[in-house]
Amino acid sequence: MTATASPTSAPARIETDLLVVGAGPTGLFATYYAGFRGHRVAVVDSLPELGGQVTAMYPEKLILDVAGFPAVKGRDLVAGLVEQAATADPAYLLGRTATTLEHGDDGVVVGLDDGTEVAAGAVLVTAGIGKFSPRPLPAGEGWLGRGMEFFVPSFAPYAGKDVVIVGGGDSAFDWALHLEPVARSVRLVHRRDAFRAHERTVQQVRDSSVEIVTRAEVTALRGAEHLEEVEVTVDGEATTYPCQALVAALGFIADLGPLQQWGIDVHKRHVVVDPSMRTNLPRVFAAGDITEYPGKVRLIAVGFGEAATAVNNATVAIDPTAHVFPGHSSEGS
Repeated sequence: MTATASPTSAPARIETDLLVVGAGPTGLFATYYAGFRGHRVAVVDSLPELGGQVTAMYPEKLILDVAGFPAVKGRDLVAGLVEQAATADPAYLLGRTATTLEHGDDGVVVGLDDGTEVAAGAVLVTAGIGKFSPRPLPAGEGWLGRGMEFFVPSFAPYAGKDVVIVGGGDSAFDWALHLEPVARSVRLVHRRDAFRAHERTVQQVRDSSVEIVTRAEVTALRGAEHLEEVEVTVDGEATTYPCQALVAALGFIADLGPLQQWGIDVHKRHVVVDPSMRTNLPRVFAAGDITEYPGKVRLIAVGFGEAATAVNNATVAIDPTAHVFPGHSSEGS
């Protein structure tokens, strides 16, 4: 089962029971669960393929906190979720953005940026951090695609190269760890001595052949048609390193986009929900990394549970005669 999907040629108006906004892991599991509850379901995402950030940013990364999998690659997790979601026979509306929301007597109508309208009994927002764009590397202007990248979707292109990774978060350290046995050399450059990455991963990188350069910044990239070397400045002193591939892992600028115009309660770029995953808007629920409530923990594993909670509670909004609790999936009919 592939983890991608092509945009559907949609009619001007689609009618469904549940509209899921966001096709990352939480949205895909919610899609399956909506089918489990007997709902028609449509899924919209601004990206052109399924899997959200996992597919776009770290398909080769091992994910270690999903129940039932001691370790699973991002792309394999997405492939399994896509196969599971297929049981709901969803309508995928990819490469499109949900822009407007209107309430009616028995549902909502969500307008998409291509003019399509989706009439649904309820909406479930699983949009992660929303639309995201990488933070730029000041010295890297003009080098994107010429040796500098923001993501590492595949390790093969880095084989035998001198690689410099800029950043101190989880992505920077994960990529350093995975590229170390593939590349000729790996250097990790960070502006501070402290790191945001998980301590275990930091220690694994320290124990590897990766060179960690701190209190440093990349001040120049050089080469003819393609990157050949980088200049790294530490405490005012510049050093030049050979480099044919640079990964700028400096984090992302998140934007909830048109969702913020819906009147939804947002706190620090996250959607506020109650224990039922309800937002302040009727028939609008949220789950996954986008949500905010006391004690919130942003993990894929948590998103899966929130998706089930949201769908079960949305079921009552869609059909007032239904029950929140569906019974156990292991029970016979």
